[in-house]
Formats: sequence, structure tokens, C-alpha cells
Amino acid sequence: MAEGYGTDLDRLEARVTDLVIRLILLGLFAWLSFAIVRPFLPMLVWAVILAVALAPLHERLATGLGGRRRLSAALIALLLLALVAGPAAALAANLADSAQALVARLRSESVHLPDLPASVADWPLAGPRIDAAWSELSSNLDGFVSTHREALVPLVSRLVALLSTVGLDLLKFLVSAVIAGLLLVPGPALAHCAGRVVSRVVSPRGAEFVALAAMTIRNVSRGVVGVALLQSLAIGVVLLAFGLPNPGLLAFLILILCILQVGPAPVVLPVLIWAWSALATGQALLLTALLVPLTLMDNLLKPILMGRGLRTPTLVIFLGVLGGTLGFGLTGLFLGPVVLAVCHDLVVTWLNYEDPAPEGR
Repeated sequence: MAEGYGTDLDRLEARVTDLVIRLILLGLFAWLSFAIVRPFLPMLVWAVILAVALAPLHERLATGLGGRRRLSAALIALLLLALVAGPAAALAANLADSAQALVARLRSESVHLPDLPASVADWPLAGPRIDAAWSELSSNLDGFVSTHREALVPLVSRLVALLSTVGLDLLKFLVSAVIAGLLLVPGPALAHCAGRVVSRVVSPRGAEFVALAAMTIRNVSRGVVGVALLQSLAIGVVLLAFGLPNPGLLAFLILILCILQVGPAPVVLPVLIWAWSALATGQALLLTALLVPLTLMDNLLKPILMGRGLRTPTLVIFLGVLGGTLGFGLTGLFLGPVVLAVCHDLVVTWLNYEDPAPEGR
């Protein structure tokens, strides 16, 4: 009997050793796979977000094209590339031309800054300092640069680093748009596969969780990105109508700030301050009456669009948008509400769950 016990123990040890070796090899392959995919992970995440957000448009377009899903996906990918690359190229060309003109004027010493309105010096707190610094800058540009060189060099270095980062992120987004176009064709099959994976790992309700995540992404894209586009476009049209300089650049800055959940106020407030100091009272009043409602319109539209069609409370989605953006950047804008929506659904299911009554009671 002792021999039989020893034999069983040896078999158990062999099985445990075999299992440990398999787990180590499996973990090694998983780590290697993640290391290989890691450089492409942000682009893949954005591609999935774009594909999920654009899936309804793809289905309608494919139906209108007689079921040609590949053509529909190609057209959507080209549209994404045009919407992103077109304005970016125009902005880059504008910045390059402005930089070349500025360098030429600096070399010819023909730079003359316009005088600030006299009312700027009367502003409380910062008004006199702004007026003095501007006067020094306009009267002696070389001396101003020499005096503040230590402060200007790090600022220029940070600006160059920021521009390079923005350019790299833009390139990654263009690649994500192409990948999203490729994902649109097998989209339903991929969604079914994702539901099976989640059901296998987490819960039998995997398909429901995948559908909830997709609906959340679409609502956030409408409530955040859609409202940001509408808001920046409307404010840009108003600025253009009033003849303000660089309305396109200001509208682009407003778009970025709205997507980052900062809002258009950092751009609109300086514009209104300038308007009340430079324009006639009637024009400044009309501009204020138009810009203030447009600045606040997202507070009304976002809750309506983000909560439509979801059981998840709008407050949970909004907290996910804010927390995800603060913690993970633009990717967290969509990741945060998806995680909180699924977590909320799990908690509600757990609270409503009741143990089945034993038989015979």
C-alpha cells in the first residue's frame, strides 16, 4: 500500500511539474507576444475605437452600395485620412510660411509690433506688467531676447518637443485610420469572437458586455467628439463673421480643448477681452451674446447624447470620460466610460442576484 501511495505521489509530482513547465512556457509566449505588439498597441486601440464608432455608418453605406462592404470600408478610411491629414497639412504649411516670414523680417529688422490698446494698462493686477513687457518687446526686440534668453530657450525647446510629439501622434492616428478601415469588413465576426472570449474568461454574458462597450464608445464619440466638432465649427464661423484674425486656428484649438474636456473658455475669454478693448461696444456686446451660449452648449448636449440608449447613468459615463482622460489621455476618453459602464452593470447584476431556493422548501 505504501508502494501504491508512493507511485500516486510520484505521478502527482510529475503532473505538477509538467503543469508548471507548461504555465512557464505559456507565460513566456504571452510576454513575448505582448512585447512584439506593444509598439502598435496605441494604434490598435484607436483603430478599434474608430471601427466601433463608425460601424453603424459603415453598415448603412454598405447597404447603399449594394452590400459592397470592402468599398464602404475603403471610402470611410479615405474620408478619415482626408479629414485628419487635410487640415493638418494646411496648418503645417501655414505655420511654415509664418515662420519663414518671421525669420525674413527678423533678418531685415523690419519687425514692428502693434501698440496695445491704452486700456490694457488699466487692467487690475497684470495690466501694467503686460503693458511694460509689450512696450519693451516692441521697442527693443533684440534687447528683450538677450535679457530673457534663459527663460526663452527652454520654452522654445518645449515647443519644438511638443510639435514633434503632435506630429508623431498624428502619424499614428493616420495608421489607426487605415487599420480601422481594415477592421470594418470583418466587424461582426470580430464582435462575435470578442463576445465568446469575454464569456469564456469573465461571464456567460460576454456578448452583452461587448454590446454595452460598443454602445458606450458610440455614445461618447457622439457626446464628446461630435459636440466638440459642432462647438468649434460654430464658434469658428462667428469669429470669421466678425473678422477676427486666424479664426481657423482658434477653432482648431477649441476643438482640441473640447475633446480634452477643458472646454472653449481658455480661447473664448481672451477673445472677448480683446473684443471689449478693440471693437465698438455694440459689436462686442453682440459677439459676447453669441459666444457665451456656444461656449456653454456642451453642458446641455453632452448628457443627452452620452446617456441615450444606455442603462448606465449619465453621471457614471461622464465620470468615466473625465477620469479616463485625466488618467490615460485621449485613449482614456473612451476607455474610462467603457470600464465604468461594464463595472456598473456587474455591480447591478450582483445586487439583484438572488440564490435559488433549495428544493423542498
